[in-house]
Order: sequence, then structure tokens, then C-alpha cells
Amino acid sequence: MQYHALSLAAAGGDVDLIGLEGADVMPAVASNARIRVHRLPDRAFAGRTSGGARRFVFGSALRAIDQARRLFAMLMSLPKPDVVLAQTPPAFPTLSVAWLAARLRGARVVIDWHNLSHTIAAVKLGKHHRAVKAIARSEKRWAKRASAHLTVSKALAEWLARHYGITATVVYDRPGAAFDRPSRADASALWQKLANETQLTERPPLVVCPTSWTPDEDFDLLLEALERAERALMKEAPPAAAPLLAVLLTGRGALRQSFEARLAKRSLKAIAVRTAWLEPGDYPTLIGMADLGLCLHQSSSGLDLPMKLADLRGAGIPVATYDYAPVLGEVMTNGQQGVTFRDPGDLAELFLHVACQTIAPNSPLARSRAWLAQQPPERWDAQWNASAARVLKV
Repeated sequence: MQYHALSLAAAGGDVDLIGLEGADVMPAVASNARIRVHRLPDRAFAGRTSGGARRFVFGSALRAIDQARRLFAMLMSLPKPDVVLAQTPPAFPTLSVAWLAARLRGARVVIDWHNLSHTIAAVKLGKHHRAVKAIARSEKRWAKRASAHLTVSKALAEWLARHYGITATVVYDRPGAAFDRPSRADASALWQKLANETQLTERPPLVVCPTSWTPDEDFDLLLEALERAERALMKEAPPAAAPLLAVLLTGRGALRQSFEARLAKRSLKAIAVRTAWLEPGDYPTLIGMADLGLCLHQSSSGLDLPMKLADLRGAGIPVATYDYAPVLGEVMTNGQQGVTFRDPGDLAELFLHVACQTIAPNSPLARSRAWLAQQPPERWDAQWNASAARVLKV
């Protein structure tokens, strides 16, 4: 949504960007005079994901009511918009509130589909739960009332056409200009900045895993892969002092604390695993410093595409991606943008090759590095101008 805001501002529009409180916006958004950022508080319901299904449903309902009230008041207080661009998930209460406010103010509503809310709820509650079915009905009802639709994959566009009877324009996530190979000075400065937090003075080969710490990412698979790689490294080349590989997981989210607790029970010596939060200005630099990116995403719907793939593509970094669904083939070919894996053994082998720098010249990972070096990525602006601009009518 920040990229949408920047593109709309570049087209001459004035943008009000509304979101929940949390991380700072990217520097390009913060410094843009045409973009005003508005934050809605969300701290009161941070604990709703702990406990059973009943607590989750009740807490989520209260959260939705509170968000609906605040979002409606915000939309009605801002200068009259020409279009309300609403990202989903979450479908509830976003879509109904956006439609009502837009209707009252004579604006169009465009929905930007990144996944399906009812499939995300089903991860916690099961697909037959009454709340999941209610979300699906609400999602469909308000989808039909929107003026236009954007979506992140052809697979999701086809599903929306088949099940909701709507036509969506595909706008693939593409990297912004900030995602590129950093200079040696910038990379060194960031590593020094991270040294105190990660307790890593030496810089071994680096795997970076951007994560939202959500249930659709398989952290059990990661822990098993790390243990397998650790055993192999200790057997073949036990480290004298410094680790042979660093794995850095970025981001904030509900599952981070439980992962850190489980990680603490492992005695890893050859592999240093750290979690960290990076400011928006530092995150692209870290991505560009990686020897390998890691994507643990397992789609709740099998139809969405993780944006971290675009970030790594922008920096020319190969990514190891869990092969979760055929939709992945829309943006990734094994041996080009990166490599895929299906189990802990596959991932552990990749860790070993990166740690020992024993990547075979004709392996998919080596072919990916060569392909990325020769193929400049399509950037966000080109994709947005070709696809989203005509839908938003700018």
C-alpha cells in the first residue's frame, strides 16, 4: 500500500494513507509532501491470538467493531476522495466500512486482493467453523459492490472470477528502487550496527529470512533443517570459534516469541540463528547483503504470492522458497529467481552449500546466481503504470 501511495502521489494525487499503528513507514513515504499518514490504534487486542478458538473469535469480533468505528470516523473526516483503495485481508470490517464511507462521499471503491480472509481465519479455526463461513459470505457480498479490483496473482484473479463473479486486474508485487545491492560502506555500517544485537562480530555467509511470524510460515520445518545442517557441519568441519553460517529472521509478529523459546532449547554452534527488527531504511540494505534469501510462506489459500520474493529479486539475491502451490510458478522458476524446497532435508542441504561455499557450478542455486546477475528486475513503477493506473483512473 505504501508503493500504491507513492505511485498515486507521483501521478499528481494527494494521498491519505490509513493503517494500524506499528512500524514506521518507509522513508520515501514519510518525506513525500503529497502523502499524509494516519494511524489507528490496535494495542487493546494484541492478545486475542493466544488461547482457544472461542477467545480468538470473541477478541477478533471486538477488534473489528473497534476498527470499524475508528476507520469510518477517519474516512468521513478526511478531504473528499475520488477513490478509496482498500487492501484485503482483512476483509472485515475494511470492505464494508470502505464501501459505506465511499458511498456517502461519492467516491469509487477499488479492492486490492492479496489473499482471502476466510482462508486465513480457517488456519486458526478450521474451514467448517461458523465464523469462517460468515467471513466468506461477507467477503463475497462486499466484493461484488466494489467499483474495480486489483490482485497479486493470476490464480487469485481466476478464483475471484469463478467464486465471486468479479474481474480483477493482476498487479504483481515488484521491488521498489531501494532494493538493490548496497555499497560496501553501507553494508559494513549496517553489519556494525547489528553486531551488538546479534553478537556476531565476524560476518559468515548470511541467510536472511523476512517473516511476519504468522501461522502460514512453517517454523518447525526451519528448526528441523537447522538441526540437520548443524549435525552435518559439526561432523565435517566443526567451527573453532566463529559460526560457519548466520541465519537472520527479521520482522515482528505473534509467533516470534514462541520460536525464540524453541530455538533456545537447541544447542547450535556451527550456525548462528538470530531474530531482529530492522527499521524501514535498513531493511533493503540487509536484503542486499544476503548470500541467500529464505521464504517459509505456506499460503492459506494457495493463491497469493509473498512480497518478500519481489524484495529479494530487486537486490539480485537468490531465494530458497517453500514450494507451496502452483501459483509460485507465476513469479519464480527453479534455477532463475531462486530454488524451491519441499522438506527439511532439502533446506538443510542448501544451508550446507552456502555455509561451506560448495555450490556446484551447474546446481540450481549456481544457475540462479548467474541468471540474476544478467537479468535486471522489472520495478514497481513499470508494473503499476502498465496495470494499476488505468484501474485507479489516474
